Amino acid sequence: MRSGSDAAELDAVTIDAFGTLLELVDPAPALAGALRERGLERDPESIARAFTAEVAYYIPRSHEGRDAESLAALRRECASVFLAELGVELEPGEFAPAFVGALEFRVADGALSALDALRSAGFVLACVANWDVSLGERLGAAGLADRFVELALARLGTKPARTVHVGDGEADREGARAAGLAFEPVPLATLPERLGLE
Repeated sequence: MRSGSDAAELDAVTIDAFGTLLELVDPAPALAGALRERGLERDPESIARAFTAEVAYYIPRSHEGRDAESLAALRRECASVFLAELGVELEPGEFAPAFVGALEFRVADGALSALDALRSAGFVLACVANWDVSLGERLGAAGLADRFVELALARLGTKPARTVHVGDGEADREGARAAGLAFEPVPLATLPERLGLE
């Protein structure tokens, strides 16, 4: 199925991280384990509800984690939201490392082959995401750090009109439009086919 974007008119592909390139592995079991290590038991539904509250807090503030110090503060705040939602009285600063450690990401199905196909076709790739400063670590942990040019669009050597952004949400679509980029929705796995590369 072809998309509205034409590979012949493109030089670069920017890719959203969370929900497009990386997917979160269910953190509830690891969070339950972290709580148990501290002598606390909570049911999976309560943990899921508390995690949902933390995500709602984190997403609009992710940009606040711009360096090591501000990232540590953001992580403490997120742990505090999670713990408060559970009704648990633990020190957020003590729990934050366990909370963050419970967040494991995996490469989205088909993403690696899509990246390889795009690179083989000569596209410059960049991961452009509304994530905190730990994005580079997350890409490295997933084995993806070497697949991207870690530069902003202006440094990619391409014009916005010759770039397509792939994302999973309305914020990605709006961001692409505001930057003058074409937009393609997930899944990343089918982008090469949609661009007519396969």
